[in-house]
Amino acid sequence: MATVKLWSDSEVEADPRVRAVFADIRATRGSDFVNNFWRGLANDPALLERTWSTLKTVMGLGTLDPLTKELVYIAVSIANGCPYCIHSHTAAARAKGLTEAQHGEFLAVVGMANQTNALVNGMQIPVDPAFRVEEGP
Repeated sequence: MATVKLWSDSEVEADPRVRAVFADIRATRGSDFVNNFWRGLANDPALLERTWSTLKTVMGLGTLDPLTKELVYIAVSIANGCPYCIHSHTAAARAKGLTEAQHGEFLAVVGMANQTNALVNGMQIPVDPAFRVEEGP
């Protein structure tokens, strides 16, 4: 159960700031569906506006393709233990063409990274000089 109120469409319509963000979500996504994350954020219109604006920028057109961005989002959501984000971004990745085979391979990579991260952290292995990313050219 949510710890905050999830706004109904009638409540959204009564608040101009929230109504504007929801309208932009619908227009951007080409769907009338606005998911519960945004309905919860509606309790704080400034946070709703800021989060939607930033998400549109980060997940919008860039040098990474849209499916790659969704896969990164899923990987971070797995690492952070966020079931809501895992489900919502897996659905978004599937809508962007993620196949079952790709999903399985992706999960294998995430699992392998999780395992080797735990091992290297546990053993406190120093980073090889050849792998260090240094500042400057």
